[in-house]
Amino acid sequence: MARPFVLKRSLSLGVLCASLWATGLQVAMVQPAAAQIVKGLPDFTELVEQVGPSVVNIRTLEKAATREAQGNEPDAEMQEFFRRFFGVPMPIPNNPNAPRQQRRGQSEEAQPRGVGSGFILSTDGFVMTNAHVVDGADQVMVTLPDKREFKARIVGLDKRTDVAVVKIDATGLPAVKIGDVNRLKVGEWVMAIGSPFGLDNTVTAGIVSAKQRDTGDYLSFIQTDVAINPGNSGGPLINMRGEVVGINSQIYSRSGGFMGISFAIPIDEAVRVSEQLRATGKVQRGRLGVQIDQVNKEVAESLGLSKTQGALVRGVEQGSPAEKAGIEPGDIILKFEGKTIEKSTDLPRMVGNTKPGTRSAIQVWRRGSTKEMHITVGEFEADKPVKKAAAEEKPQASNVAKVLGLTVGELTDTQKKELKLRGGVRVDAVAEPAARAGIQEGDVILALANIETPNVQSLEALTAKLDRSKPVSLLIRRGEWAQYTVIRPVR
Repeated sequence: MARPFVLKRSLSLGVLCASLWATGLQVAMVQPAAAQIVKGLPDFTELVEQVGPSVVNIRTLEKAATREAQGNEPDAEMQEFFRRFFGVPMPIPNNPNAPRQQRRGQSEEAQPRGVGSGFILSTDGFVMTNAHVVDGADQVMVTLPDKREFKARIVGLDKRTDVAVVKIDATGLPAVKIGDVNRLKVGEWVMAIGSPFGLDNTVTAGIVSAKQRDTGDYLSFIQTDVAINPGNSGGPLINMRGEVVGINSQIYSRSGGFMGISFAIPIDEAVRVSEQLRATGKVQRGRLGVQIDQVNKEVAESLGLSKTQGALVRGVEQGSPAEKAGIEPGDIILKFEGKTIEKSTDLPRMVGNTKPGTRSAIQVWRRGSTKEMHITVGEFEADKPVKKAAAEEKPQASNVAKVLGLTVGELTDTQKKELKLRGGVRVDAVAEPAARAGIQEGDVILALANIETPNVQSLEALTAKLDRSKPVSLLIRRGEWAQYTVIRPVR
């Protein structure tokens, strides 16, 4: 009886095999496709051999008072740690046993200041690194992987992008290949070579975690999970084709050490800066003379804009290119030179990369419609100090205080003359919701809901007519700037 049972199982198995035979082609086609998705881990050995000779160690020195006890002097790695993560040099105590005149620094010599990394841009000795690595150094020493050491000259540095170029007297050097950042994809393998804590030619690897990560005004960074530590600064971020796609510059850390989030300067931006540094030793940037902010849902709603995009103009500097072109506080800049501004941080980058003196097309959203304008881009300069308008009259309690949280008063003739205004309402005290909107004592209210407010009476009348369920625009004058803000009235 056992034999038929076995035969029955065999027949059943045969039927099953026959039934699968009909779909066998489909199974055979699906399995290899799935197998192609799973790949082995990358081998970085060839990349290290290819790019490693182009990565250098950078040591910086500065003149400091000679100290009798070397044990009191911190090593270069610790100095770099303090400078990179606390923003200040590491304090170095005097040796209490040293002679008084020696402690005062009568004799000086070069002392270790910090360590970093860099990479060779050209065969004739131009080296790229971070600005913070060489900024303030009296001497810069570059050591090649073959152990040759050179005293470098700082060609130029740009603190805003944290890019620097130094030059060594050497030829026939192995230069890196520059990659295309636009081809870089999130999830792609990348590698870093540098000198963390002074350990030369250290290789770490990971993937691209994100692109276009906003952490600064003039740059959007490449985010990776490549291990970056003090001393890696200025070293290259390399793709699997052996091309440099970024400069390792920053990390996010609560402890001062690597925590899985690193940031690299995109190489296209760095090269653009380096070309100016090599040509003139400095970087020229365009400017408009506006204070900008993000366009959020409330701002878009208050100004009748259907999408939350563009850069909101909160203030216009007097005499600036923006004022001359007719840009006003409350405008939303939608396009610059035909390029759409998706978020406010796009604007300073576009303008900053524009040569000063260029006449550029600009599109703004104003009072419910778009407006095409032209502006002559100025050259970037330090912001002018803001002076606060003086308050000379007693605060006046009013309905404005109940609805907007503002105690206001009339401008005196002296104040109008000083501020070059025909009218306006002085802010004498601030409470919620005005404080939340950033309004300060001493500001001058010029318009509410896009209607001018030459005096307190006009402001009172406009406030009484407000729809308290919606945010409202407010134009103010602060020192030499006219600024725009949005306030949500008290219901």
